[in-house]
Amino acid sequence: MSAGALLRRGGWILAAVLLSTCLCAQERSPSAQDPSAHDLAQRVDRHYNQLHSLKAGFTESYEGLGMRRTESGTLLMMKPGRMKWDYSAPPGKLFLLDGKFAWFYSRGDLQVQRIAAKELDDLRSPLRFLLGHTELEKELSNLALARGPGGNFTLTGQPKGQEKRVSRLTLTVTAEGVITGIEIEEADGALTRFTFTGEAPNVPIPAQEFRFTPPPGVPAVDAAPPV
Repeated sequence: MSAGALLRRGGWILAAVLLSTCLCAQERSPSAQDPSAHDLAQRVDRHYNQLHSLKAGFTESYEGLGMRRTESGTLLMMKPGRMKWDYSAPPGKLFLLDGKFAWFYSRGDLQVQRIAAKELDDLRSPLRFLLGHTELEKELSNLALARGPGGNFTLTGQPKGQEKRVSRLTLTVTAEGVITGIEIEEADGALTRFTFTGEAPNVPIPAQEFRFTPPPGVPAVDAAPPV
């Protein structure tokens, strides 16, 4: 092989090595392009503060106390203060916030449970803070950012005011600030996970969707507030 050919070959090898080195460096340091926890929390705030309504599918799973269950349905939210978890599996299960009260009912129950919204302490309402003016950093202390699956991120913190019950809350968030998942670890080690799909922002939702009338013959009972 001629000296010129060797030089040309050496040049291609050097270029390939340099390109490979650059690509590896990029793979090793994705954090250079990542937002901070503060930046991503503000994107979440901006996204939800411009909404007046929201519709999404959800899947809810629970692991704890020797039990496992998975449920699913449709989530509706409307400002101010209205939220509806309408379960299709199991069918007939409902959790509803009408702005004043929270209602709990499953088909076949002998009574409907009702509690004042301001006294509510329920793990199906982790998005309740989004129904007003969202300030994520005021809702979660010690907020930390990490890379999540599929190019998403996770924001993990301690829900303020729930220190005795919830040890960790993790939001899975897109780079644009859309929440696609929530994981809640309780103090006893139980895990509840919510996954959201098909978010439809600012869709028209009839006001009657957030009104609940107990079925005929089923009394509404005021539940005791959390201790």
